[in-house]
Amino acid sequence: MTFIKVVFTVLGIYGCFLTWGVLQERVSTTPYYDEEGTKPQRFRYFIFLNTIQSSMASISAFFYIRIVGKQLIPVIHNSNLSLSTLLLRFLQVSFLGVIGSPFGYASLKHIDYLTLVLGKSCKLIPVMLMNIILYRKKFPLYKYVVVVLITMGVSGFMLLHPVSENKKKTPVSTSSLYGLALLTISLLIDGITNSTQDDIFHKYKISGQQMMFFMNLFSTILMFIWLLFPWNPELGNALTFCHLFPNVIKDILLFSLCGAIGQCFIFYALENFGSFFLVTTTVTRKLFTILLSVFCFNHELNWGQWVAVGLVFLGIGLEAFYKPKSIPKDEILEFKEDYESIKKKK
Repeated sequence: MTFIKVVFTVLGIYGCFLTWGVLQERVSTTPYYDEEGTKPQRFRYFIFLNTIQSSMASISAFFYIRIVGKQLIPVIHNSNLSLSTLLLRFLQVSFLGVIGSPFGYASLKHIDYLTLVLGKSCKLIPVMLMNIILYRKKFPLYKYVVVVLITMGVSGFMLLHPVSENKKKTPVSTSSLYGLALLTISLLIDGITNSTQDDIFHKYKISGQQMMFFMNLFSTILMFIWLLFPWNPELGNALTFCHLFPNVIKDILLFSLCGAIGQCFIFYALENFGSFFLVTTTVTRKLFTILLSVFCFNHELNWGQWVAVGLVFLGIGLEAFYKPKSIPKDEILEFKEDYESIKKKK
């Protein structure tokens, strides 16, 4: 049953990521024409776009919770924790998610293609690092080996994959210190976000859909407040663009709907398998997409890429082999504390 859940989750994330990426490129790169056929314009209002997406994701989580008959407001079983504290944690993670994307987008203007590939391939490292620093979480030795193997494998595979000269061209020929700083901040924020989500799931025993609802609700509120600032013209400009080019509305709604469905899989993965599983799935997505094209369309890989694929599968194999046999001590202690608190209430 667990294997079926893993396959279902991975396929759901891969499918939604691919579709969401296509729709994102369509919204951001498609020239839109008005009814008079005047000069085309491109949609450039991404905070507005993210606000629509987060609001749709929150609504989707709300209806999902209602349909399956679960509670919208989490029930806190541990007497040492409170609902107000949980809501503050949700707000914290939402704020990190809102500010993380701008750092990532800004860094693309100041780093070269090589640095971009390495940055995308090393996301497991900040997740582990933030778990250790912020929450004093201890990992078994095999976990460090898995992170190193997967990071080396994905990095090597992507760096050895041939790309066109146009794709290699970036606004700068080399990475600046400013660009590296922005990329590092973006990766650290991602690490803090994922490790904090893990901590919330372990302490409060909530469902993935509850976290999805509250995180997207707070994200929508935060971004909408930003759009309402008098010196920020984005909201007015975005609404004017939608009025002049109504075709963009359909693309925005499709993009947001696909993102909402994708988040259902993402938060399901976070609840049931943790942030390491989720980040491993997203980091290896490109690798498995290329492998699929190799078997379906007879594309070729060089020997270095096959070695890199072997490293990734070795890392995934170690994770699958050791994980069922190792239960962290902090999880056993948390279970005992929860059991004692419930026993006292009775």
